[in-house]
Amino acid sequence: MCLGIPGQITEIDGSEATAEFWDVEKTVRIDIVDEDVEVGDYILNHAGFAIRKIPDDEVEETMEIYESFLEGDEDEALEEIGGGPDEQLGIGGD
Repeated sequence: MCLGIPGQITEIDGSEATAEFWDVEKTVRIDIVDEDVEVGDYILNHAGFAIRKIPDDEVEETMEIYESFLEGDEDEALEEIGGGPDEQLGIGGD
């Protein structure tokens, strides 16, 4: 099963953006999202593509759900979001 990972857009450069996923920054393509994406917006990322903008009224609940998934095994969670071996997740104020 493939999973889209939520992240917050921190910078935009044309059709690419930098997004933060629990303190891990990655470059994502934003040109297939069907609505405008701005800095501060949350998106679902799959394989380096923002596939959906998360509506503002769904961000908090979405992040809580994903954080509950990631709390078990930090190494597995980092692998899922594409983090490197020296990175750590910023979950729960870590």
